[in-house]
Amino acid sequence: MKSKILIGLSGGVDSSVSLKILKEQGYFVEALYMKNWDEDDKSSGCNAAEELEYAIDVCDKLNVKLNTANFSDEYWNKIFLNFIENYKSGYTPNPDILCNKYIKFKVFVDHAKALGFDKIATGHYAKITKKNNNYFLDKPKDSSKDQTYFLHSLDQSQLKNVIFPLSNYKKDDVKKIAKKSNFKSYSKKESMGICFIGNKKFRDFIKKYIKNKPGLIYNDKNEVLGEHNGMFYTTIGQREGIGIGGVKNTKNLPWYVYKKDINNNALYVCQGNQNKLLFSNLIYLENINIITNNRNDILDTNLLCQIRHLGEKYPCSVTEADNKLVVNTISPIRAVAPGQSLVLYDKENLCMGGGIISNAKFNNN
Repeated sequence: MKSKILIGLSGGVDSSVSLKILKEQGYFVEALYMKNWDEDDKSSGCNAAEELEYAIDVCDKLNVKLNTANFSDEYWNKIFLNFIENYKSGYTPNPDILCNKYIKFKVFVDHAKALGFDKIATGHYAKITKKNNNYFLDKPKDSSKDQTYFLHSLDQSQLKNVIFPLSNYKKDDVKKIAKKSNFKSYSKKESMGICFIGNKKFRDFIKKYIKNKPGLIYNDKNEVLGEHNGMFYTTIGQREGIGIGGVKNTKNLPWYVYKKDINNNALYVCQGNQNKLLFSNLIYLENINIITNNRNDILDTNLLCQIRHLGEKYPCSVTEADNKLVVNTISPIRAVAPGQSLVLYDKENLCMGGGIISNAKFNNN
């Protein structure tokens, strides 16, 4: 007997086609439209009314029941407040990862269970593989859309209760199915970036929640070069928007942020895209999640690490010290920023988990 599935339906192409696939595979399936943000903005790409219209269109065409739920309070308390506090602390957080952990694969799962469903489904591009009695996140058929980086915080109970219908589909094929099915979502622009910010200018949005505190900008010789407009406007490796022009007695090279001293509200910059101050080979992690729930599975073994979605994977090994994981990379990585997620993979590209970067440095030894 096929499982009862509740699929998260955003109104976009991916979740719409996922719903169609599940129905054609014979599952008893219903859809859930989740509203996670109350401040709608038609120009921002975060227009809940429009997204709900697309979701209704898909369900009408497929003759599937559409449920709705408002998780805005949970999103505010678990995701947005954390996002703001991290920026205040000088971190570069990724709210999409927290949203997956606490909303899409926790609040949503609990809601589905309460409604009597066996499993949930989403339109993520990822695959679930079972190996040695453990569930793992695996690379989907369309590696250019691989979203395992965003899903690394899931655990065994979550992975065994989710279906990713697009695991064996290419994005181009998904679009063709949407077009052939005459879904309104076919012409919908793909959402990019952080939903609650959308297309707004980041500075204009964030200053509503964090008080601006200008400070000094230094070079690597502790010489003052100018002033910054606020630490939360910058991240490690950033070039644009620093506000430094030509500086006397320096090379004609662009300036990049290489360190943020939060306690003294000071920003440190260096010249040149390949300046050694921008590179790290020792990366410290906190808020660690190991998908098998066994740290021994990642210690003292050859792994790959990734610090950005669809970014390069770097060979590394992992050790443990003071309840923190220390990732040692064979080659130094450029622009490692505290607050980013570092995700670990084995040689077969199975996602092993990851954590939040708390610190990074370059070790010559």
